[in-house]
Amino acid sequence: MGNNLASNFAEIAAVVLFGIGFTDLFLHKNLIKKIIGLNIMDTAVYLFLAVKGYISGLKAPIIENGVQSTEAYINPIPSGLVLTGIVVSVSVSALMLALTVALYERYHTLDLDMISLKMKGMEE
Repeated sequence: MGNNLASNFAEIAAVVLFGIGFTDLFLHKNLIKKIIGLNIMDTAVYLFLAVKGYISGLKAPIIENGVQSTEAYINPIPSGLVLTGIVVSVSVSALMLALTVALYERYHTLDLDMISLKMKGMEE
């Protein structure tokens, strides 16, 4: 068990981070804290993909010294997915923060329940 736990430390860290982000996303009513929770979840997924895409002893897929065998290199797809995900995550975070600023300017609060109550009060 000890050897297995030590060898899967990064995967366990990714699952714990995802759990922290998930808990933060669903237990807090503040919009900024929800955005932080979503970003923690994103980071956990990227960590998990990066760890699963790495194979000990193999090199990055850059041809050196004429070695063209695919067995000498790691699969570049997980790394590409992580990089693409990070770019998308930054864009989504910027959009969420911009919408949060707009909501704050309109309702003068970041509490999701208060915003919902104020929206219902304006409809009537």
